[in-house]
Amino acid sequence: MRAYNAPARDEHRRIRQLILYYTLSRVDDPIIVLGDSIVEASTLPKSSCGHPIINAGLSGASTASDLGSWLAGALANKPAASIIVSLGVNDALVPAPISKQVFEDRYAALLGELSKLTGHLFVLGIAPVEARERMTPDMQKEVMATLDGFNSVLPELAVRTNATFLSLPVMPSPHSIDGVHMNADGYLAWDRAVMEGVAKTCDQ
Repeated sequence: MRAYNAPARDEHRRIRQLILYYTLSRVDDPIIVLGDSIVEASTLPKSSCGHPIINAGLSGASTASDLGSWLAGALANKPAASIIVSLGVNDALVPAPISKQVFEDRYAALLGELSKLTGHLFVLGIAPVEARERMTPDMQKEVMATLDGFNSVLPELAVRTNATFLSLPVMPSPHSIDGVHMNADGYLAWDRAVMEGVAKTCDQ
């Protein structure tokens, strides 16, 4: 009952990759925001400082979703100006969450693959979940214990993989529509963190 996102089904994955391929074929030096349904539902600016901003969100994605090869297929050997990664909540929203070490290992492997696609990687902190809708207070407490562990490894992981860590600002309350997915106020805060990575790309 903790599965807020159904696993990314093959058909949706294929269609999203095809759409990304068509989109990326028309642009150069994109800033790509890669992640799960929180990314896929976001409405970021179309561009910044001459770089198109491309939404590469895939509903249900986790660190086990092989997003590196998925994105590489969509890029078709075109380099990205930067890639901003926002992942982690789906790794916790399962009946038996993975350990902090497994999460770190999977994330590191993903960043290693993404480093072949760009010279500038960013890792975004994971937003907290709230006790709303189907997310009961007990569930929220359990999921947050897992997410706190995941978040604790991200700054050092970013340093170790030559990425830049982007911390989330304090999220408003409420910041979600169902305990997980962002409402308008939540996206205002989330967008600020993502755009920090965009600004750093523009400064490089």
